[in-house]
Amino acid sequence: MGKKGKREKKGKGAEKTAAKMERKVSRRARKEEEDLEALIAEFQSLDAKKTQVIETACPPPSPRLNGSLSAHPEKDELILFGGEYFNGQKTYLYNELYVYNIRKNSWTKVEIPNPPPRRCAHQAAVVPAAGGQLWVFGGEFASPNGEQFYHYKDLWVLHLATKTWEQIKASGGPSGRSGHRMVACKRQLILFGGFHESARDYIYYNDVYAFNLDSFTWSKLSPSGIGPAPRSGCQMATTPEGSVIIYGGYSKQRIKKDVDKGTLHTDMFLLKAEGSGKEEEKWAWSRLNPSGVKPTPRSGFAVAVGPNNRSLLFGGVHDEEEEESIEGDFFNDIYFYDIGKNRWFPGQLKGPKSEKRKRRRGRQGEAEGAGDEEVEKQAPQGPVEIVKEVVAEDGTVMTIKQVISGPAGEKERSESEEEEEEDGALSPQVEPCPRSNAMLAVKHGVLYVYGGMFEVGDRQFTLSDLYSIDLHKMEEWKVLVEMDPKAQEWLEESESDEEEDDTEGAEGGEEEEESSEEESEDEEGEEQHPSVQPDEKHADYLSRTEQYWIKLARSNMGPDAKEKKVVKVAHAMAKTFYEDSV
Repeated sequence: MGKKGKREKKGKGAEKTAAKMERKVSRRARKEEEDLEALIAEFQSLDAKKTQVIETACPPPSPRLNGSLSAHPEKDELILFGGEYFNGQKTYLYNELYVYNIRKNSWTKVEIPNPPPRRCAHQAAVVPAAGGQLWVFGGEFASPNGEQFYHYKDLWVLHLATKTWEQIKASGGPSGRSGHRMVACKRQLILFGGFHESARDYIYYNDVYAFNLDSFTWSKLSPSGIGPAPRSGCQMATTPEGSVIIYGGYSKQRIKKDVDKGTLHTDMFLLKAEGSGKEEEKWAWSRLNPSGVKPTPRSGFAVAVGPNNRSLLFGGVHDEEEEESIEGDFFNDIYFYDIGKNRWFPGQLKGPKSEKRKRRRGRQGEAEGAGDEEVEKQAPQGPVEIVKEVVAEDGTVMTIKQVISGPAGEKERSESEEEEEEDGALSPQVEPCPRSNAMLAVKHGVLYVYGGMFEVGDRQFTLSDLYSIDLHKMEEWKVLVEMDPKAQEWLEESESDEEEDDTEGAEGGEEEEESSEEESEDEEGEEQHPSVQPDEKHADYLSRTEQYWIKLARSNMGPDAKEKKVVKVAHAMAKTFYEDSV
Protein backbone atom coordinates (compact mmCIF):
# COMPACT_ATOMS: atom_id res chain seq x y z
CA MET A 1 0.00 0.00 0.00
CA GLY A 2 2.83 2.38 0.89
CA LYS A 3 4.57 2.05 -2.47
CA LYS A 4 1.31 2.33 -4.35
CA GLY A 5 0.36 5.44 -2.41
CA LYS A 6 3.70 7.06 -3.17
CA ARG A 7 3.31 6.27 -6.85
CA GLU A 8 -0.17 7.77 -6.92
CA LYS A 9 1.04 10.90 -5.12
CA LYS A 10 3.94 11.21 -7.53
CA GLY A 11 1.58 10.77 -10.46
CA LYS A 12 -0.79 13.47 -9.22
CA GLY A 13 2.13 15.83 -8.62
CA ALA A 14 3.36 15.29 -12.16
CA GLU A 15 -0.14 15.98 -13.50
CA LYS A 16 -0.31 19.28 -11.59
CA THR A 17 3.13 20.31 -12.88
CA ALA A 18 2.14 19.44 -16.44
CA ALA A 19 -1.13 21.38 -16.14
CA LYS A 20 0.74 24.41 -14.77
CA MET A 21 3.28 24.28 -17.60
CA GLU A 22 0.51 23.93 -20.17
CA ARG A 23 -1.21 27.08 -18.87
CA LYS A 24 2.12 28.93 -18.98
CA VAL A 25 2.87 27.81 -22.54
CA SER A 26 -0.68 28.58 -23.63
CA ARG A 27 -0.51 32.18 -22.36
CA ARG A 28 2.77 32.90 -24.11
CA ALA A 29 1.76 31.09 -27.30
CA ARG A 30 -1.60 32.82 -27.60
CA LYS A 31 -0.11 36.07 -28.94
CA GLU A 32 2.05 34.18 -31.46
CA GLU A 33 -0.88 32.14 -32.65
CA GLU A 34 -3.07 35.22 -33.03
CA ASP A 35 -0.44 36.69 -35.35
CA LEU A 36 -0.30 33.49 -37.41
CA GLU A 37 -4.07 33.08 -37.55
CA ALA A 38 -4.24 36.07 -39.89
CA LEU A 39 -1.72 34.46 -42.23
CA ILE A 40 -3.57 31.13 -42.11
CA ALA A 41 -6.84 32.92 -42.84
CA GLU A 42 -5.25 34.54 -45.88
CA PHE A 43 -4.24 31.14 -47.25
CA GLN A 44 -7.71 29.76 -46.51
CA SER A 45 -9.32 32.62 -48.43
CA LEU A 46 -7.30 31.53 -51.46
CA ASP A 47 -8.43 27.93 -50.97
CA ALA A 48 -12.05 29.10 -50.65
CA LYS A 49 -11.96 30.26 -54.27
CA LYS A 50 -11.81 26.63 -55.38
CA THR A 51 -15.32 25.50 -56.22
CA GLN A 52 -14.79 22.18 -57.93
CA VAL A 53 -12.53 19.15 -57.81
CA ILE A 54 -9.66 19.42 -60.29
CA GLU A 55 -7.40 16.43 -60.97
CA THR A 56 -4.22 17.14 -62.92
CA ALA A 57 -1.50 14.73 -63.99
CA CYS A 58 1.77 16.10 -62.66
CA PRO A 59 5.43 15.30 -62.02
CA PRO A 60 6.40 14.02 -58.57
CA PRO A 61 5.66 16.44 -55.71
CA SER A 62 8.29 18.95 -54.66
CA PRO A 63 10.70 18.00 -51.83
CA ARG A 64 9.14 17.84 -48.38
CA LEU A 65 9.17 16.16 -44.98
CA ASN A 66 6.75 15.66 -42.10
CA GLY A 67 3.78 15.08 -44.38
CA SER A 68 1.57 11.99 -44.37
CA LEU A 69 1.57 9.13 -46.88
CA SER A 70 -1.39 6.76 -46.64
CA ALA A 71 -2.49 3.70 -48.60
CA HIS A 72 -5.95 3.85 -50.16
CA PRO A 73 -8.03 1.06 -48.57
CA GLU A 74 -9.68 0.01 -51.86
CA LYS A 75 -7.44 1.20 -54.71
CA ASP A 76 -3.79 0.73 -55.66
CA GLU A 77 -3.04 4.30 -54.68
CA LEU A 78 -1.04 6.24 -52.11
CA ILE A 79 -2.28 9.57 -50.74
CA LEU A 80 0.21 12.31 -49.86
CA PHE A 81 -0.99 15.28 -47.81
CA GLY A 82 0.77 18.32 -46.35
CA GLY A 83 4.37 18.62 -45.25
CA GLU A 84 7.04 21.29 -45.08
CA TYR A 85 10.11 22.54 -46.92
CA PHE A 86 12.94 24.77 -45.66
CA ASN A 87 15.38 26.47 -48.05
CA GLY A 88 17.77 27.91 -45.46
CA GLN A 89 15.89 31.15 -44.94
CA LYS A 90 12.21 30.46 -45.42
CA THR A 91 9.79 27.74 -44.35
CA TYR A 92 7.02 26.59 -46.70
CA LEU A 93 3.98 24.66 -45.50
CA TYR A 94 1.65 22.66 -47.76
CA ASN A 95 -1.92 21.44 -47.81
CA GLU A 96 -1.71 19.93 -51.27
CA LEU A 97 -3.15 16.51 -51.94
CA TYR A 98 -1.32 14.16 -54.30
CA VAL A 99 -2.30 10.66 -55.38
CA TYR A 100 0.31 8.17 -56.54
CA ASN A 101 -0.91 5.41 -58.86
CA ILE A 102 1.13 2.33 -57.97
CA ARG A 103 0.50 0.41 -61.19
CA LYS A 104 1.15 3.33 -63.53
CA ASN A 105 3.96 4.87 -61.43
CA SER A 106 2.33 8.27 -61.98
CA TRP A 107 1.25 11.25 -59.83
CA THR A 108 -1.96 13.26 -59.86
CA LYS A 109 -2.58 16.51 -58.02
CA VAL A 110 -6.11 16.64 -56.64
CA GLU A 111 -7.47 20.09 -55.79
CA ILE A 112 -10.53 19.81 -53.54
CA PRO A 113 -12.56 22.79 -52.29
CA ASN A 114 -12.21 23.83 -48.62
CA PRO A 115 -9.21 21.69 -47.62
CA PRO A 116 -7.56 21.81 -44.17
CA PRO A 117 -5.11 24.71 -43.72
CA ARG A 118 -1.43 24.19 -44.56
CA ARG A 119 0.39 22.05 -42.02
CA CYS A 120 3.11 19.57 -41.19
CA ALA A 121 3.78 17.03 -38.40
CA HIS A 122 0.08 16.11 -38.34
CA GLN A 123 -1.31 12.59 -38.25
CA ALA A 124 -3.45 10.78 -40.80
CA ALA A 125 -5.29 7.49 -40.36
CA VAL A 126 -7.23 5.54 -42.99
CA VAL A 127 -10.59 3.96 -42.18
CA PRO A 128 -12.09 1.48 -44.69
CA ALA A 129 -15.66 2.78 -44.50
CA ALA A 130 -17.98 4.29 -47.17
CA GLY A 131 -15.40 3.93 -49.92
CA GLY A 132 -12.52 4.94 -47.68
CA GLN A 133 -11.90 7.83 -45.28
CA LEU A 134 -8.68 9.68 -44.47
CA TRP A 135 -8.80 11.24 -40.99
CA VAL A 136 -6.38 14.07 -40.19
CA PHE A 137 -5.74 15.65 -36.80
CA GLY A 138 -3.51 18.48 -35.60
CA GLY A 139 -0.08 19.44 -36.81
CA GLU A 140 1.60 22.81 -36.98
CA PHE A 141 1.94 25.92 -39.10
CA ALA A 142 5.13 27.99 -38.94
CA SER A 143 5.86 31.57 -39.86
CA PRO A 144 8.07 31.97 -42.96
CA ASN A 145 11.10 32.68 -40.76
CA GLY A 146 10.40 29.55 -38.70
CA GLU A 147 10.34 31.43 -35.40
CA GLN A 148 6.60 31.33 -34.62
CA PHE A 149 4.35 28.29 -34.50
CA TYR A 150 0.64 27.64 -34.61
CA HIS A 151 -0.51 24.23 -33.39
CA TYR A 152 -3.79 22.91 -34.76
CA LYS A 153 -6.39 21.00 -32.77
CA ASP A 154 -8.81 20.46 -35.63
CA LEU A 155 -10.12 17.16 -36.98
CA TRP A 156 -10.81 16.59 -40.67
CA VAL A 157 -11.98 13.70 -42.80
CA LEU A 158 -11.39 13.26 -46.52
CA HIS A 159 -14.14 11.17 -48.09
CA LEU A 160 -12.18 9.31 -50.75
CA ALA A 161 -15.21 8.14 -52.73
CA THR A 162 -16.69 11.63 -53.20
CA LYS A 163 -13.38 13.57 -52.96
CA THR A 164 -14.71 15.98 -50.35
CA TRP A 165 -13.10 17.42 -47.23
CA GLU A 166 -15.21 17.77 -44.08
CA GLN A 167 -14.21 19.39 -40.80
CA ILE A 168 -15.56 17.52 -37.79
CA LYS A 169 -16.33 19.87 -34.91
CA ALA A 170 -16.50 17.91 -31.66
CA SER A 171 -15.74 19.27 -28.20
CA GLY A 172 -13.53 17.68 -25.55
CA GLY A 173 -10.68 16.78 -27.91
CA PRO A 174 -6.91 17.11 -27.49
CA SER A 175 -5.24 20.50 -27.21
CA GLY A 176 -3.30 21.87 -30.16
CA ARG A 177 -0.16 19.85 -30.87
CA SER A 178 2.17 18.31 -33.42
CA GLY A 179 4.42 15.26 -33.40
CA HIS A 180 1.62 13.20 -31.86
CA ARG A 181 0.61 9.74 -33.06
CA MET A 182 -2.84 8.51 -34.09
CA VAL A 183 -4.10 5.09 -35.18
CA ALA A 184 -7.43 3.61 -36.17
CA CYS A 185 -8.40 0.92 -33.66
CA LYS A 186 -11.68 -0.88 -34.31
CA ARG A 187 -14.27 1.95 -34.48
CA GLN A 188 -12.08 4.52 -32.76
CA LEU A 189 -9.18 6.83 -33.43
CA ILE A 190 -6.65 6.60 -30.60
CA LEU A 191 -4.32 9.59 -30.18
CA PHE A 192 -1.24 9.78 -27.96
CA GLY A 193 1.41 12.33 -27.02
CA GLY A 194 2.94 15.11 -29.09
CA PHE A 195 4.21 18.55 -28.16
CA HIS A 196 3.32 22.24 -28.23
CA GLU A 197 6.00 24.85 -28.77
CA SER A 198 6.13 28.64 -28.65
CA ALA A 199 9.11 30.93 -29.20
CA ARG A 200 10.26 30.56 -25.57
CA ASP A 201 8.53 27.52 -24.09
CA TYR A 202 7.43 24.03 -24.96
CA ILE A 203 5.55 21.14 -23.43
CA TYR A 204 5.43 17.43 -24.28
CA TYR A 205 2.35 15.30 -23.75
CA ASN A 206 1.60 11.71 -22.72
CA ASP A 207 -2.19 11.98 -22.65
CA VAL A 208 -4.47 9.61 -24.56
CA TYR A 209 -7.69 10.49 -26.38
CA ALA A 210 -10.23 8.38 -28.24
CA PHE A 211 -12.54 9.58 -31.01
CA ASN A 212 -15.60 7.41 -31.58
CA LEU A 213 -16.23 6.97 -35.30
CA ASP A 214 -19.90 6.17 -34.74
CA SER A 215 -20.94 8.94 -32.36
CA PHE A 216 -18.30 11.47 -33.50
CA THR A 217 -17.34 12.28 -29.91
CA TRP A 218 -14.01 12.71 -28.12
CA SER A 219 -13.18 11.17 -24.76
CA LYS A 220 -10.00 11.53 -22.73
CA LEU A 221 -8.80 8.16 -21.47
CA SER A 222 -7.47 7.68 -17.94
CA PRO A 223 -5.59 4.38 -18.12
CA SER A 224 -4.49 2.65 -14.94
CA GLY A 225 -0.86 1.66 -14.42
CA ILE A 226 2.33 3.57 -15.22
CA GLY A 227 2.46 4.73 -18.80
CA PRO A 228 5.10 6.35 -21.03
CA ALA A 229 6.72 9.64 -20.11
CA PRO A 230 5.68 12.63 -22.26
CA ARG A 231 7.12 12.43 -25.78
CA SER A 232 6.57 13.04 -29.48
CA GLY A 233 7.48 11.13 -32.63
CA CYS A 234 7.04 7.65 -31.15
CA GLN A 235 5.97 4.45 -32.87
CA MET A 236 2.29 3.60 -32.39
CA ALA A 237 0.65 0.42 -33.66
CA THR A 238 -2.44 -1.64 -32.95
CA THR A 239 -2.72 -5.35 -32.21
CA PRO A 240 -5.38 -7.66 -33.68
CA GLU A 241 -7.02 -7.72 -30.23
CA GLY A 242 -7.50 -3.96 -30.19
CA SER A 243 -4.60 -2.94 -27.95
CA VAL A 244 -2.08 -0.19 -28.72
CA ILE A 245 1.73 -0.42 -28.64
CA ILE A 246 4.01 2.58 -28.03
CA TYR A 247 7.76 2.55 -28.68
CA GLY A 248 10.46 5.20 -28.45
CA GLY A 249 10.07 8.87 -29.22
CA TYR A 250 11.77 12.11 -28.27
CA SER A 251 11.36 14.78 -25.61
CA LYS A 252 13.43 17.54 -24.08
CA GLN A 253 13.59 19.25 -20.71
CA ARG A 254 14.90 22.62 -19.64
CA ILE A 255 17.62 21.94 -17.08
CA LYS A 256 18.49 25.61 -16.59
CA LYS A 257 17.88 28.95 -18.31
CA ASP A 258 18.35 28.64 -22.09
CA VAL A 259 19.75 25.10 -21.70
CA ASP A 260 17.67 22.13 -22.89
CA LYS A 261 18.45 18.45 -22.65
CA GLY A 262 17.00 16.05 -25.20
CA THR A 263 16.03 12.45 -24.45
CA LEU A 264 15.79 9.60 -26.96
CA HIS A 265 13.28 7.17 -25.50
CA THR A 266 13.76 3.44 -26.12
CA ASP A 267 11.10 2.02 -23.80
CA MET A 268 7.98 0.18 -24.90
CA PHE A 269 4.42 0.06 -23.55
CA LEU A 270 1.11 -1.71 -24.15
CA LEU A 271 -2.21 0.11 -23.78
CA LYS A 272 -4.88 -2.53 -23.36
CA ALA A 273 -8.66 -2.22 -23.28
CA GLU A 274 -10.01 -4.16 -20.32
CA GLY A 275 -13.72 -3.37 -20.38
CA SER A 276 -16.10 -5.08 -22.77
CA GLY A 277 -18.79 -2.41 -22.80
CA LYS A 278 -18.45 0.46 -25.25
CA GLU A 279 -19.17 3.24 -22.79
CA GLU A 280 -17.50 1.73 -19.75
CA GLU A 281 -14.40 0.56 -21.54
CA LYS A 282 -11.37 0.77 -19.27
CA TRP A 283 -7.77 0.95 -20.36
CA ALA A 284 -4.52 -0.03 -18.65
CA TRP A 285 -0.83 0.66 -19.30
CA SER A 286 1.79 -2.06 -18.90
CA ARG A 287 5.50 -2.15 -19.69
CA LEU A 288 6.77 -4.39 -22.51
CA ASN A 289 10.19 -6.03 -22.46
CA PRO A 290 10.68 -7.32 -26.00
CA SER A 291 13.34 -9.80 -27.02
CA GLY A 292 15.56 -9.71 -30.09
CA VAL A 293 17.62 -6.83 -31.49
CA LYS A 294 16.04 -3.47 -30.69
CA PRO A 295 16.60 -0.40 -32.89
CA THR A 296 19.52 1.81 -31.94
CA PRO A 297 18.41 5.03 -30.19
CA ARG A 298 17.11 7.61 -32.67
CA SER A 299 14.48 10.22 -33.35
CA GLY A 300 12.72 11.25 -36.52
CA PHE A 301 12.08 7.67 -37.62
CA ALA A 302 9.07 6.87 -39.79
CA VAL A 303 6.63 4.07 -38.96
CA ALA A 304 4.18 1.78 -40.73
CA VAL A 305 2.31 -1.49 -40.21
CA GLY A 306 3.61 -4.37 -42.32
CA PRO A 307 2.28 -7.83 -43.14
CA ASN A 308 2.41 -10.88 -40.84
CA ASN A 309 1.35 -8.97 -37.73
CA ARG A 310 4.47 -6.80 -37.72
CA SER A 311 5.02 -3.09 -37.32
CA LEU A 312 8.18 -1.45 -38.62
CA LEU A 313 10.26 1.68 -38.41
CA PHE A 314 12.61 3.18 -40.99
CA GLY A 315 15.50 5.63 -40.80
CA GLY A 316 15.83 8.44 -38.29
CA VAL A 317 18.72 10.37 -36.80
CA HIS A 318 20.88 10.22 -33.69
CA ASP A 319 22.11 13.70 -32.79
CA GLU A 320 25.38 14.03 -30.92
CA GLU A 321 25.34 17.32 -29.10
CA GLU A 322 28.67 19.07 -28.62
CA GLU A 323 29.38 22.42 -27.01
CA GLU A 324 28.60 24.59 -30.01
CA SER A 325 27.25 22.21 -32.64
CA ILE A 326 25.05 19.19 -33.24
CA GLU A 327 26.22 16.39 -35.51
CA GLY A 328 23.60 13.91 -36.68
CA ASP A 329 24.05 10.30 -37.74
CA PHE A 330 21.26 9.49 -40.18
CA PHE A 331 19.92 5.96 -40.78
CA ASN A 332 18.32 4.10 -43.69
CA ASP A 333 17.71 0.75 -41.97
CA ILE A 334 14.48 -1.10 -41.23
CA TYR A 335 13.53 -2.69 -37.92
CA PHE A 336 10.56 -5.00 -37.54
CA TYR A 337 8.58 -5.63 -34.37
CA ASP A 338 6.72 -8.96 -34.31
CA ILE A 339 3.61 -8.15 -32.28
CA GLY A 340 2.69 -11.77 -31.58
CA LYS A 341 6.18 -12.80 -30.42
CA ASN A 342 7.06 -9.48 -28.72
CA ARG A 343 10.37 -9.48 -30.59
CA TRP A 344 12.46 -6.92 -32.51
CA PHE A 345 14.71 -7.82 -35.43
CA PRO A 346 16.52 -5.83 -38.14
CA GLY A 347 15.45 -6.12 -41.76
CA GLN A 348 18.12 -7.79 -43.90
CA LEU A 349 18.23 -7.63 -47.67
CA LYS A 350 18.50 -11.10 -49.22
CA GLY A 351 19.40 -10.04 -52.76
CA PRO A 352 17.55 -10.93 -55.99
CA LYS A 353 17.10 -14.64 -56.73
CA SER A 354 18.64 -14.30 -60.20
CA GLU A 355 21.87 -13.05 -58.64
CA LYS A 356 21.83 -15.92 -56.15
CA ARG A 357 21.65 -18.47 -58.98
CA LYS A 358 24.62 -16.86 -60.73
CA ARG A 359 26.59 -16.94 -57.53
CA ARG A 360 25.79 -20.61 -56.91
CA ARG A 361 26.86 -21.50 -60.45
CA GLY A 362 30.04 -19.56 -59.95
CA ARG A 363 30.85 -21.45 -56.77
CA GLN A 364 30.19 -24.82 -58.37
CA GLY A 365 32.50 -24.02 -61.29
CA GLU A 366 35.30 -22.93 -59.03
CA ALA A 367 34.98 -25.80 -56.56
CA GLU A 368 36.56 -28.41 -58.91
CA GLY A 369 40.04 -26.89 -59.14
CA ALA A 370 40.21 -24.00 -56.75
CA GLY A 371 41.50 -25.93 -53.72
CA ASP A 372 42.64 -24.05 -50.67
CA GLU A 373 43.56 -20.96 -52.66
CA GLU A 374 39.88 -20.11 -53.10
CA VAL A 375 39.52 -19.31 -49.42
CA GLU A 376 42.29 -16.76 -49.64
CA LYS A 377 40.71 -15.07 -52.66
CA GLN A 378 37.25 -14.71 -51.11
CA ALA A 379 36.10 -11.18 -50.41
CA PRO A 380 35.56 -10.49 -46.72
CA GLN A 381 31.97 -10.65 -45.54
CA GLY A 382 30.36 -7.68 -43.88
CA PRO A 383 28.75 -4.30 -44.57
CA VAL A 384 30.25 -2.13 -47.29
CA GLU A 385 30.26 1.65 -47.10
CA ILE A 386 29.55 3.38 -50.41
CA VAL A 387 30.42 7.07 -50.64
CA LYS A 388 28.78 9.19 -53.34
CA GLU A 389 29.54 12.82 -54.12
CA VAL A 390 26.84 14.90 -55.78
CA VAL A 391 27.23 18.53 -56.84
CA ALA A 392 24.17 20.65 -56.09
CA GLU A 393 22.97 23.54 -58.22
CA ASP A 394 24.87 26.15 -56.21
CA GLY A 395 28.14 24.19 -56.36
CA THR A 396 27.88 22.61 -52.92
CA VAL A 397 29.37 19.13 -52.87
CA MET A 398 27.24 16.64 -50.95
CA THR A 399 28.86 13.51 -49.62
CA ILE A 400 26.28 10.77 -49.10
CA LYS A 401 27.36 7.68 -47.22
CA GLN A 402 25.41 4.45 -47.47
CA VAL A 403 26.13 1.27 -45.55
CA ILE A 404 25.18 -1.71 -47.69
CA SER A 405 24.86 -4.92 -45.73
CA GLY A 406 25.89 -8.20 -47.38
CA PRO A 407 23.09 -10.54 -48.54
CA ALA A 408 21.75 -12.66 -45.70
CA GLY A 409 22.69 -16.31 -45.67
CA GLU A 410 25.63 -16.00 -48.08
CA LYS A 411 28.90 -16.35 -46.25
CA GLU A 412 31.17 -16.92 -49.21
CA ARG A 413 31.87 -15.34 -52.58
CA SER A 414 33.91 -16.93 -55.31
CA GLU A 415 36.32 -15.27 -57.70
CA SER A 416 33.96 -15.92 -60.60
CA GLU A 417 31.27 -13.83 -58.87
CA GLU A 418 33.66 -10.92 -58.63
CA GLU A 419 34.37 -11.26 -62.34
CA GLU A 420 30.63 -11.24 -63.05
CA GLU A 421 30.25 -8.04 -61.06
CA GLU A 422 33.14 -6.43 -62.92
CA ASP A 423 31.46 -7.36 -66.20
CA GLY A 424 28.25 -5.69 -65.02
CA ALA A 425 26.28 -8.92 -64.61
CA LEU A 426 25.63 -8.08 -60.96
CA SER A 427 24.66 -4.55 -60.01
CA PRO A 428 25.31 -3.17 -56.52
CA GLN A 429 22.33 -3.05 -54.19
CA VAL A 430 20.37 0.19 -54.24
CA GLU A 431 19.00 1.70 -51.05
CA PRO A 432 17.41 5.00 -50.05
CA CYS A 433 20.00 7.39 -48.66
CA PRO A 434 19.92 7.81 -44.87
CA ARG A 435 17.25 10.27 -43.76
CA SER A 436 14.84 11.34 -41.06
CA ASN A 437 11.20 12.49 -41.08
CA ALA A 438 10.31 10.49 -44.19
CA MET A 439 6.80 9.34 -45.07
CA LEU A 440 5.89 5.63 -45.20
CA ALA A 441 2.98 3.57 -46.46
CA VAL A 442 2.43 -0.15 -47.00
CA LYS A 443 0.18 -1.55 -49.74
CA HIS A 444 -0.08 -5.24 -50.68
CA GLY A 445 2.93 -6.02 -48.50
CA VAL A 446 5.13 -3.46 -50.28
CA LEU A 447 6.73 -0.63 -48.30
CA TYR A 448 6.94 2.81 -49.94
CA VAL A 449 9.34 5.47 -48.63
CA TYR A 450 8.90 9.05 -49.80
CA GLY A 451 10.93 12.19 -49.06
CA GLY A 452 12.38 13.25 -45.72
CA MET A 453 15.62 15.07 -45.08
CA PHE A 454 19.28 14.74 -44.18
CA GLU A 455 21.96 17.27 -43.29
CA VAL A 456 25.46 17.96 -44.59
CA GLY A 457 27.20 20.41 -42.28
CA ASP A 458 24.88 23.38 -41.80
CA ARG A 459 22.86 22.61 -44.91
CA GLN A 460 19.59 20.67 -44.94
CA PHE A 461 18.63 18.61 -47.98
CA THR A 462 14.94 17.88 -48.37
CA LEU A 463 14.13 14.88 -50.53
CA SER A 464 11.45 14.06 -53.08
CA ASP A 465 12.49 10.53 -54.05
CA LEU A 466 10.34 7.43 -53.82
CA TYR A 467 11.53 3.90 -53.07
CA SER A 468 9.74 0.59 -52.57
CA ILE A 469 10.61 -2.83 -51.20
CA ASP A 470 8.59 -6.05 -51.02
CA LEU A 471 8.40 -6.85 -47.30
CA HIS A 472 7.55 -10.51 -48.00
CA LYS A 473 10.69 -11.11 -50.07
CA MET A 474 13.09 -8.44 -48.70
CA GLU A 475 15.23 -8.91 -51.81
CA GLU A 476 15.98 -5.41 -53.05
CA TRP A 477 14.90 -1.79 -53.04
CA LYS A 478 13.36 -0.35 -56.21
CA VAL A 479 13.81 3.28 -57.23
CA LEU A 480 10.48 4.71 -58.40
CA VAL A 481 11.50 8.39 -58.32
CA GLU A 482 15.16 9.34 -58.07
CA MET A 483 16.54 12.12 -55.91
CA ASP A 484 17.52 15.23 -57.86
CA PRO A 485 19.68 17.39 -55.56
CA LYS A 486 20.40 19.87 -58.35
CA ALA A 487 16.78 21.02 -58.25
CA GLN A 488 17.15 22.12 -54.64
CA GLU A 489 17.50 25.69 -53.53
CA TRP A 490 19.53 26.63 -50.46
CA LEU A 491 19.99 30.20 -49.29
CA GLU A 492 22.92 30.55 -46.94
CA GLU A 493 22.79 32.87 -43.96
CA SER A 494 25.60 34.83 -45.61
CA GLU A 495 23.10 36.01 -48.23
CA SER A 496 20.94 37.64 -45.58
CA ASP A 497 24.10 39.07 -43.98
CA GLU A 498 24.94 40.66 -47.34
CA GLU A 499 21.49 42.23 -47.42
CA GLU A 500 22.12 43.69 -43.99
CA ASP A 501 25.48 45.00 -45.21
CA ASP A 502 23.69 46.64 -48.14
CA THR A 503 21.34 48.37 -45.70
CA GLU A 504 24.26 49.61 -43.68
CA GLY A 505 25.92 50.78 -46.86
CA ALA A 506 22.88 52.86 -47.70
CA GLU A 507 23.70 55.04 -44.74
CA GLY A 508 27.30 55.39 -45.97
CA GLY A 509 26.40 56.55 -49.49
CA GLU A 510 29.15 55.11 -51.67
CA GLU A 511 28.59 51.51 -50.59
CA GLU A 512 24.97 51.72 -51.71
CA GLU A 513 26.03 52.51 -55.27
CA GLU A 514 28.55 49.68 -55.30
CA SER A 515 26.10 47.15 -53.91
CA SER A 516 23.30 48.21 -56.25
CA GLU A 517 25.67 47.90 -59.20
CA GLU A 518 26.66 44.40 -58.04
CA GLU A 519 23.00 43.45 -57.64
CA SER A 520 22.14 44.67 -61.12
CA GLU A 521 25.09 42.75 -62.54
CA ASP A 522 23.95 39.62 -60.69
CA GLU A 523 20.41 40.04 -62.02
CA GLU A 524 21.68 40.44 -65.56
CA GLY A 525 23.84 37.37 -65.07
CA GLU A 526 20.86 35.40 -63.88
CA GLU A 527 18.88 36.44 -66.94
CA GLN A 528 21.69 35.57 -69.33
CA HIS A 529 22.80 32.40 -67.58
CA PRO A 530 19.91 30.63 -65.84
CA SER A 531 20.96 27.71 -63.68
CA VAL A 532 19.02 25.23 -65.80
CA GLN A 533 19.82 25.74 -69.47
CA PRO A 534 17.47 23.81 -71.78
CA ASP A 535 19.55 21.79 -74.23
CA GLU A 536 18.46 21.18 -77.82
CA LYS A 537 16.92 17.80 -77.04
CA HIS A 538 14.17 19.15 -74.83
CA ALA A 539 14.06 22.82 -75.88
CA ASP A 540 10.98 22.14 -77.99
CA TYR A 541 9.31 20.31 -75.09
CA LEU A 542 10.09 23.21 -72.74
CA SER A 543 8.73 25.82 -75.13
CA ARG A 544 5.44 23.93 -75.39
CA THR A 545 4.99 23.25 -71.68
CA GLU A 546 6.83 26.12 -69.97
CA GLN A 547 3.71 27.88 -68.71
CA TYR A 548 2.41 24.66 -67.16
CA TRP A 549 5.66 24.09 -65.24
CA ILE A 550 5.84 27.72 -64.13
CA LYS A 551 2.30 27.48 -62.80
CA LEU A 552 3.14 24.23 -61.01
CA ALA A 553 6.35 25.65 -59.53
CA ARG A 554 4.55 28.77 -58.34
CA SER A 555 1.87 26.72 -56.60
CA ASN A 556 4.57 24.70 -54.83
CA MET A 557 6.77 27.66 -53.84
CA GLY A 558 4.01 29.93 -52.60
CA PRO A 559 2.73 33.35 -53.65
CA ASP A 560 5.76 35.21 -52.23
CA ALA A 561 8.34 33.47 -54.41
CA LYS A 562 10.32 35.68 -56.78
CA GLU A 563 9.47 35.25 -60.44
CA LYS A 564 13.06 34.45 -61.48
CA LYS A 565 13.36 31.70 -58.91
CA VAL A 566 9.98 30.29 -59.93
CA VAL A 567 11.18 30.12 -63.55
CA LYS A 568 14.46 28.47 -62.54
CA VAL A 569 12.66 25.82 -60.49
CA ALA A 570 10.10 25.31 -63.29
CA HIS A 571 12.88 24.70 -65.81
CA ALA A 572 14.56 22.24 -63.44
CA MET A 573 11.30 20.34 -62.93
CA ALA A 574 10.63 20.27 -66.67
CA LYS A 575 14.11 18.97 -67.41
CA THR A 576 13.86 16.25 -64.77
CA PHE A 577 10.44 15.14 -66.00
CA TYR A 578 11.58 15.15 -69.64
CA GLU A 579 14.71 13.11 -68.90
CA ASP A 580 12.72 10.59 -66.88
CA SER A 581 10.18 10.28 -69.69
CA VAL A 582 12.72 9.60 -72.43
